Amino acid sequence: MPSEKILTQKQQVVSELTEKVKAASAGVIVNYSGITVADDTALRAALRKEGVEYTVYKNSITGRACENAGYGELKNVLEGMTAIAISNDDPVAPAKILKEYADKIESFELKGGFVDGGVLDKKGVEELAAIPPKPMLVGKMLGSLQKSLYGLAYVLQAKIDKENGGAEAPAEA
Repeated sequence: MPSEKILTQKQQVVSELTEKVKAASAGVIVNYSGITVADDTALRAALRKEGVEYTVYKNSITGRACENAGYGELKNVLEGMTAIAISNDDPVAPAKILKEYADKIESFELKGGFVDGGVLDKKGVEELAAIPPKPMLVGKMLGSLQKSLYGLAYVLQAKIDKENGGAEAPAEA
């Protein structure tokens, strides 16, 4: 039977992880078995660069924290050597980076995750990873808005030209 001190330490770790999961915009759980030290170092550097926290916890601790945070369904994927990547800012970053490594390393596997209060299975994480980067999405949205505004201006100018009998409106002084 574990000592009181050890139980207190584990409860502290669970509560800290629970708070991180609750505050996160997204998280991904992976099976990291078979990854080399060099690949793991590169993976951690890429995740850190994007502001993603990547940590290995015991499955029981991760399971309790996920359950406390409202993601109890994730306990089903906590088997084997698992790690959790948590992002507070960009909900797509952990899925995108970890999917890239899962494609390169055969034994590295996406298991599940969460985003915006919902639980994702492996397929859901892969779909999240397929979303284009935020700057590209913003650019597409602005392009769509610009196109719509241009179309509106074109229609309004055609209406003005038609009312003026095809002649340009006189310039105001």
